[in-house]
Parts: sequence; structure tokens; C-alpha cells
Amino acid sequence: MDIVIILIKVVLALVWFLVLTLYLTWLERKESAVIQDRVGANRASIFGIRIIGLFQPFADAIKMIFKEDFVPAFSRKFLHTLAPFLSFFFVAICISAMPFGDDIRVGSRTISLQIFDANVGLLFVLAMLSLGIYGIILSGWASNNRYSLLGGIRGAAQLISYEVALGLSLVGLIMVYPSLKLSEIVQSQGGLLFGVLPKWGVFLQPLGFVIFLFAALAETKRVPFDLPEGESEIIGFFTEYGGLKWGLFMMTDFMEIIIVSTLLATLFFGGWQVPWLGADGFHFPWGGSWLLARWLVIALQVLAFNVKVFFFCWLQILIRWTYPRLRYDQLMDMGWKLLVPLSLVNIVATGLLLMLIK
Repeated sequence: MDIVIILIKVVLALVWFLVLTLYLTWLERKESAVIQDRVGANRASIFGIRIIGLFQPFADAIKMIFKEDFVPAFSRKFLHTLAPFLSFFFVAICISAMPFGDDIRVGSRTISLQIFDANVGLLFVLAMLSLGIYGIILSGWASNNRYSLLGGIRGAAQLISYEVALGLSLVGLIMVYPSLKLSEIVQSQGGLLFGVLPKWGVFLQPLGFVIFLFAALAETKRVPFDLPEGESEIIGFFTEYGGLKWGLFMMTDFMEIIIVSTLLATLFFGGWQVPWLGADGFHFPWGGSWLLARWLVIALQVLAFNVKVFFFCWLQILIRWTYPRLRYDQLMDMGWKLLVPLSLVNIVATGLLLMLIK
């Protein structure tokens, strides 16, 4: 039965992850159309049913599957084929550590709404995201194209640089919530500050949140941090890719948006926690309660997690279509000269505050 439950959770999580990835491609096209005063994707239909282009992601997926799989004769063919699958795998596996909701009881069995609740879940996610570098650098090198190689080197340098700030920004959070287990970090955010504010990471670590947000945006390799692709400069680590392999790289970009959004929601915005909602219903700080059935509480918590994730997905797409690209020197200066020092300041300030409180 335990194996069956795990398999069901894996299937549900992957379906949620991949369907949301597909529809983020539609959301980006519609959001950019609104910004640029266009209509956007609205043509794809099924059996004559056309709903503001909602079937467009499936049309794009079918097109990618049936497009020619072109591999340059001068490329290193095995590594050229392996690279997009590496990028896809290391991002996809991160969803296994994300807590979607509180534990539920079915009879005498307690079921966690999380596939993989490891004691070092946060480190696991960061490690998997870091390994995605191999897909980027391999794609550039295996293409045997100097422009692709330059894009791969840019990508590796950018990701390594911003992973330093990304990791340091979370040290203060771990000091406040002393655990690397994502489920425990979410549970720790269930209390109240001053009896009113939810005890979310964004209120206890505002500077850490800002640093993490910028570093995570750089990790997604999208505007204004899209130096590894550099389309206007004809530089990109997947220049020599087409068809489904190119589609895997594009899917990986959107999957990274979702993983970043889940991390922001989990670490800084309470994850599935809803302000003033306990296991038996709402308990308001100004007095009074609103009792709810347990299944309804669980549904509200899962819905709250999804709303937070959707909001940060929308925000990242908005940023991508609002700001121009940074120069490469500006990109590196921001990482090493701004975010890393601010991360160290945040760690020292958090330590001093914790010492004063104790």
C-alpha cells in the first residue's frame, strides 16, 4: 500500500507540474500580448471549440514532437542528445521535495502531501538545481559551435555566481527556522508575530527574501538575466538544437519558473499555511472562530499553496517582459558586489538579533 500511495503522489505531482509548465507557455504569450497591446495566442481549437487559445500549449507540444530531430554532423552526437535530458531531469526531480499541504489521515494511515520528505530537503533541491549546469555546459560544448560554447560558458559562470548568493540568502532563514526539512520550515511559519502577522519568512527575513528573489531570477536564465541565450547576439547554448530537444530546453526554463515559485512560497510565504487557519478552522486575532471540517481545511491549504505559486509564476513572467537585459559585467557585478555582500550582512544581522532576543 505504501508503494501504491507513493506512485499516486508521483503521478499527481508530475501531472500538476507538466500541465502547469505547458500553460505557462500560454500565459507568457497572453501576458506579453497584454503588455504590447496585442491579442496573443487564440487560434488553436479542438472540434471547433476555441477558448482564448487554451488549447495552444497542446498544439505546440504536438508540433515539437513531430518536428525533425536535427543533429549537426560536426557535433558530439551522444552528449548533444544527452544534454537536454539532463537539464530536464534535474529540474523535474525537484518537485518531489515540495510540500503541497498538511498531512492527511485516511483511517489509521497518515499520508503526507509530499513525495520525498527528507531531513535535508532544502539542500536536495539546491543540489538538483545546481546539477542543471551540466546540461547547459554540455549542450554548448557538444554542439561543437563556438557561439553555443560561449553561451554554455556564460550560463555556467552565471549560475555558479548566483548560487553563492542564493545559498547565503537562505542561511538567515535556516537560523530563524532551524531545519533543512521543508515540511518543518512550513510548519514553523504557522504561528503569529505580535499576535496578528503570520510568522512567514518574508516578515522575519525581508532582506533574505529580496536577495533570494533576484538570485533565483538569475538562475532561471530569463530576461533580464538571459545572457546564456543572448538571442539578439546569436549566442545561445541550444543554438544547434531543434524539435523535441529544443522543446525540452524551453520546458526546462518554464519548469524552473515553477520551482522558483514553489521555493518562494514554501520558504518565505508560509507554503500551504493560511493566515489564522488552524487544523479545525479559522481563529481570528481580533476574536472569534470559524470552525471547518478537516477535509475543507486541507483543501484550503492546498489551494493557498497553488495560489501563491501561480502568483510568483505571473510575477516572473511580468518581470521578463518589463525589464531590458543586463550587460554581462553588470550581471557579474550585481552577483558578486551586491548580492553576496548583502547576504553576509543579513547573516550577521540575523545572528545579532537572535542573540539579543535570547
